Amino acid sequence: MSEVHIEFRSGAYRDSVSLLEVSRAVAQTPGVEDAIIAMGTPLNVDLMRELGFVLDNPSPNDLIIAIRASDQATIATALSALAAEFVSMDDRAKAAGGGGEVAPPRSVGRSHGSNLALISVPGSGAFAEAMDAIESGQSVMIFSDNVAVWQEIALKDRAAEEDLLVMGPDCGTAVIGGVGLGFANIVRPGPVGIIAASGTGAQHVIALLDLAGVGISHCIGVGGRDLSREVMARSTMGAFDALAEDEQTEVIVLISKPSAPEVAKLVRERAKAIAKPVVFALLGEGSPDLTNATEEILRTIGVTQPIWRSWGDEGPMRAAGKYLRGLYSGGTICDEAMVIAAKELGTIYSNIPLRQEWDLDPFVPSKEHTFIDFGDDAMTVGRAHPMIDPTLRIERLRREIADPDCGVIILDVVLGHGADSDPATALAPAIKEAISKRKIPVIISLIGSSGDPQGLERQAKLLIEAGAYVTVSNAAAVRTALSLVRTGGAS
Repeated sequence: MSEVHIEFRSGAYRDSVSLLEVSRAVAQTPGVEDAIIAMGTPLNVDLMRELGFVLDNPSPNDLIIAIRASDQATIATALSALAAEFVSMDDRAKAAGGGGEVAPPRSVGRSHGSNLALISVPGSGAFAEAMDAIESGQSVMIFSDNVAVWQEIALKDRAAEEDLLVMGPDCGTAVIGGVGLGFANIVRPGPVGIIAASGTGAQHVIALLDLAGVGISHCIGVGGRDLSREVMARSTMGAFDALAEDEQTEVIVLISKPSAPEVAKLVRERAKAIAKPVVFALLGEGSPDLTNATEEILRTIGVTQPIWRSWGDEGPMRAAGKYLRGLYSGGTICDEAMVIAAKELGTIYSNIPLRQEWDLDPFVPSKEHTFIDFGDDAMTVGRAHPMIDPTLRIERLRREIADPDCGVIILDVVLGHGADSDPATALAPAIKEAISKRKIPVIISLIGSSGDPQGLERQAKLLIEAGAYVTVSNAAAVRTALSLVRTGGAS
């Protein structure tokens, strides 16, 4: 029988990405079956309980150490490995702080000489840090999510008064002058300037442009709520001004998940006043998908559209059950998939539903056709983004495999800086399980540029070796899955 060690360390805060690395290192100890070292947020506690760890009622401020191993000696070895990881983490932090005579700044407002601050702290603290940066004359990129709407509006209004720009909150991707911030792909310089109320949507377009041999000038992320009725495109308007004046930018692209109609009208009117072509990729019924929008960009700048790559053989694939299940790490990629699928299938249940009546709690079993965005705010409290930590998505993938109604599974795999260094290897065992146990087709949209550190071709090879069908176009992936559900008995 396995031995279990559970320990609470009150007030011992560590960030989620660091704890993910520690968990992985401890899990590699020979004889360790499960190891999760995480803060005691409800999401993390639920995951631990699903893995069979019995917990009382920890506080979100508690660091929880949960280890299951073959014997007590192995647990002792794992705890020694844990201690060594924490020492190494602290040593790296001290080294990053510098050892010179000048002490590192204690706030972004004291970071003299910079004109852009990247804010990545828990959402409750992001407002104060961002306002501090703005007051000191810096534009900001707010990677943090779970920031209140009123705070976002206040930050953007204050920034506009100082002729500064707020990218975010929940801005996952930006590329400014060739420098990637957050989740960013390796890109070449070029004529396309991007404004994006979407991180993965921007990455998808950037990756497709790269595969067509086209680069970008800048990618200005504005946050997923910027085109909402509440925020009214405050940052988008500033980004239009910046790219209109930028000499390197020849064509401007606006990318967003479904936006409020009155806001879409507002930004279209603004675009008419710009003496540069503007391509719109505002997802929604009747609008072009991201692949179609990229093809329009290529036509606008006179570049021939390539044949979008795919790997694997779709011929032998057959739906194993009635329903389509989408498990996405990117919210806009999930939105795009649902827009395409709903046109043919009707109701698509989701935690980010296209219609309110299609809402589904992401922690309950799937219902008919279901698409889950694992990067949604509610699923990242106290946890690293699913592009970094695939644990929740892999757990859900295995639950879908066990559901006899699951017919086809769609996943996105997003490459680039900031993302998992080898996502295909992490997903491969579960994909093999889907194929071997139930012959469920697994369709993957692989989003990455030719220069990304994970290696586009290598990731594709690993995924098709696991049994998946892979394409660089998310829209093509969804249509392939729809054809399988249609012919495999979705009636």
